[in-house]
Amino acid sequence: MQITLRKVTKTPLDFELSSDEITFKGYLVYHSGKLILLKADLEGTLKKPCDICAEEFNLSVDEKLEFFLSDGIYEDQNNIDLDVVEIFNGIADMEEVLASEIELIKSDYHSCGSCKGSDIEL
Repeated sequence: MQITLRKVTKTPLDFELSSDEITFKGYLVYHSGKLILLKADLEGTLKKPCDICAEEFNLSVDEKLEFFLSDGIYEDQNNIDLDVVEIFNGIADMEEVLASEIELIKSDYHSCGSCKGSDIEL
């Protein structure tokens, strides 16, 4: 799903897409300047190898996402620390945003139920 950023207004633009067993649902709304606010929920399960025993397990995902998309390079003028994803062609590829968020979750440290709380985890 591709969304042209210049068409996003103060009226929230809803979106919903899925990847395997993950649902990415939320909206985009114009914030200011080149910034578009993305608010969404990421829910479902991911198959991931345990970082301790390497056995694959289902990781439950329930994340609230809130960050900005910038139509071009974001230049902070007020020294405010914002989470910003820069979009260089004026079109937000929501499948790419979803894939990036999934990879961020996978890159974190996760252990299966058998290894959680074990001495090995320490």
